[in-house]
Formats: sequence, C-alpha cells, structure tokens
Amino acid sequence: MPRYLTMIRIDEQNHPAESASPEFGERMGALLDEVTKAGVMLDTAGLTPTSEGTRVTWSGGKLSYTDGPFIESKEVIGGYAILQAKDKAEALEWTRRFLEIHDEHMTVTAEVREIAQG
Repeated sequence: MPRYLTMIRIDEQNHPAESASPEFGERMGALLDEVTKAGVMLDTAGLTPTSEGTRVTWSGGKLSYTDGPFIESKEVIGGYAILQAKDKAEALEWTRRFLEIHDEHMTVTAEVREIAQG
C-alpha cells in the first residue's frame, strides 16, 4: 500500500490569540486513536519551533549552517504524519478529518504527498 507524508503547515509568526479549546484535545485524541486502530497512521509528531532548528545548505561545493529562527519563512512545517492508505483519496479523507477537528479560530494547512517507492 502506498504511504503518504502529510506536512502540517502553520504561520509560526501569527499564533491565534485564543488557546485551543479543551474539546480540541479530546477530538484530536479520538481521531488519532481511530486512525491508528485503522492501521493507517504509521507515525506523527509536532515539530519544535524554527528558533530551535538549523538549516544545512550545500552550495558551491561547501556546507553552510544557519540557526533559526528563519524570519523569511512565514509558513513553516509545524508537524507531520505518515499515513499508509489504499490511495490518495483515503489519505486526503483522513487529512480532511484532521483539519476539521481544529477550532474555528485556528488556521492550519496540510500538504499531502505520496512517498516515492524506491
């Protein structure tokens, strides 16, 4: 079965003023239980802020290192999920459900891409 990487994109510089509701945590927990029991979720996690990251660049035959935060990046990857689904439609359905459990004041984008079979 194909695997899909879902990259959760957030605007790290403009967090909502409101915190997540307690119900959000309950909805998230229930969905994660369901997707795991269905055998679709292979791995998922949030990522630390870009201020704690380092970019490593190869250019002109040399490596360079840049410590975060990365101010020029408005939208960053805040988390990920690796799903094993029968097809892209199923991966998109799980992703839709994930996005819809978020509170209305939150803005979250998910990019879903199939992992190339090598």
